[in-house]
Amino acid sequence: MADVFLAKDQLLDRPVAVKVLFPQFAAEPTFVARFRREAQAAANLNHPSIVAVYDWGEHEDTYFIVMEYVEGQTLAELIAGEGTIAPDRAAEIAIDTAAALGFAHRNGTVHRDVKPGNIMINKGGQVKVADFGIARAFGGEDDELTQTGSVMGTASYFSPEQAQGRPVDPRSDLYSLGVVLFEMLVGEPPFVGNSPVAIAYKHVQETPPPVVTRNPSVPEPLAAIIDKLLRKAPTDRYPAAEEVRADLARFRAGQPLQGIGQPVAAPQQVQNGVPTAPPVAGTDSTVAMPVGPATAAMQTRGADTGATRAVIDTSRAVPASAAVRQEEPVEEYYEPASRTGLFAVMLAILLAALVGLILYISQTLEDGEDDEAVVVETLLTVPEVTGRSAVDAAVDLGIAGFEVERILQVQDGVEVNQVFDQEPNAGEEAEEGSVVRIFISQAEETENVPRLDALTLEDAEGRLDQAGLRSDRQFEFSDTVPEGLVIRTDPPENTEVNKGDIVTLIVSSGPDQVEIPELRNMDRIAAAAALTEAGFTAPPIFAEEPSIDVLAELVTRTEPPVGQRESIDTSITVFVSLGPAPVQVPDLALLSQEAAEQVLVAEELRLIPVFTEVQLQAGDQRIGLVLGTNPPAGSQILQGSEIQVLVGVQAPDVEPPPDGDGGDGNNGGGDGNDGGGDGNDGGNDGG
Repeated sequence: MADVFLAKDQLLDRPVAVKVLFPQFAAEPTFVARFRREAQAAANLNHPSIVAVYDWGEHEDTYFIVMEYVEGQTLAELIAGEGTIAPDRAAEIAIDTAAALGFAHRNGTVHRDVKPGNIMINKGGQVKVADFGIARAFGGEDDELTQTGSVMGTASYFSPEQAQGRPVDPRSDLYSLGVVLFEMLVGEPPFVGNSPVAIAYKHVQETPPPVVTRNPSVPEPLAAIIDKLLRKAPTDRYPAAEEVRADLARFRAGQPLQGIGQPVAAPQQVQNGVPTAPPVAGTDSTVAMPVGPATAAMQTRGADTGATRAVIDTSRAVPASAAVRQEEPVEEYYEPASRTGLFAVMLAILLAALVGLILYISQTLEDGEDDEAVVVETLLTVPEVTGRSAVDAAVDLGIAGFEVERILQVQDGVEVNQVFDQEPNAGEEAEEGSVVRIFISQAEETENVPRLDALTLEDAEGRLDQAGLRSDRQFEFSDTVPEGLVIRTDPPENTEVNKGDIVTLIVSSGPDQVEIPELRNMDRIAAAAALTEAGFTAPPIFAEEPSIDVLAELVTRTEPPVGQRESIDTSITVFVSLGPAPVQVPDLALLSQEAAEQVLVAEELRLIPVFTEVQLQAGDQRIGLVLGTNPPAGSQILQGSEIQVLVGVQAPDVEPPPDGDGGDGNNGGGDGNDGGGDGNDGGNDGG
């Protein structure tokens, strides 16, 4: 969504991080709303383990957030660099994260996107939770901040209820924390797949693998904590982040856990304005459910007007025979119980049919027989937009999850560009993504949006200007439309608009691929940052290899290689140097000098031979051959090291004396014409 800059607060003389929304998103209402929500959610949470937000505003047609500057790395980068994290350190990180989540939960906010990329660790080792961009309020007047039924979050980390588009509560964040803790110990989340849909299905239907099956060194108490966090039913998890934190602290101190297998407590519910505490028991207990009328009217906030409407709750009745008195009911988050056994049976049949359908469609997609996606319709409440400007109405409907159709009509007494009617009406339910028609008061002069697709941005803006319309721009990737050309407009072509209205140009950013940058001689953190800056969204995969050319812990190469273009969601394999590898000096005795050199410089050894001559007598059969090495054969040295190779050479001949002058024989002289002699001490050597 944004660029983040390191800046200086001149008033307080401190470094800050400034997140600036990308210009192409600043004109998109949904992005602006999410950006504003992040600022508001985090600004209300003042905690040492939550990244502080200092300011929010608008500047030069875009938006910014001023935040605390955290000098360090994300947990995702730490896992990518280290592979796995020691259990004690992982528990320590989870303790601080749970503290931050617990504070947010006590202040009525569910994060909804707890993942390693949103957990930062500064240079002092302190944990900071960031990015409340899709946080949602619960249990208060902000319940409508995010529409029920929408699925937001990161597939690998969100809870089963998030995957199903159901309401979330603090226990949803605790499930995500369990996934993060699992990944810290194993190196990857418990569920992986080829698509977010496949991963989401596993979260709903499959049992997470025990962490000890992936990493047998994980202590049993820590594995038990993770197992409880990853339970499918929220009631089976820890009831609050504080209890997770307490058990993790007990694990680190070597004390028995207390939160495993206990009843799950939760905040009280409010029904008809009266606080209630629905009881819940352990897995084998029977407790009293509220018994009364089969239906109960509850007041709930209207979607956008602030009005209340009656909602019939038919889920609280149970057979009287099932009621057993419990003197001290334990509070829990409200989970509707089934109305009758028949309803439960019907629901089970429907779920089984749905699972079968998903499996069939998944198999069909894998076999390449059907490329169409399956859409599960979600009903949303249409907000009230009459009386608002056309732009504000479109923003509200877009945030609520609807498409917008604009219709201009002359309407006396209504300000130009103001919405005076809508279809469907406010408060009605409609499918997510369906079209809501808004009727806008028409000006005296109107214009049809011209056809601008395939034009350059400059030409399209010029045509809008000629038509008396204003222009805005938004960029998106396209594999079919060349970069810089208009893909479509919003409103679409031939839509009637008032003179002076804004028409958004959707401009191609080119294919959703980027070029792999040069990473050689970078460290892991710098390499990961360079890939992100280049446009890759998936974290890199780090592998290690020996190298005599690159220092240890620095990048040697990438796979695919530098300069190749890949999809932005590709995980690039980055090879990091281990430094020179240890090798064993081979036995080179009696090899020729040329053959010995070939052995030493081969890839598996990469040694540097230094040849040293050793003189031998004429006729020695070892002349020209290797006599030995220094260090000797069998020694361990590092690749790239020099090795002395001893090679035999013939000793130079001694020059003979002149003919006829053999000497007097005392020391090897002789009287022969050719220098031979009969001297006392060896005429043979003096001839």
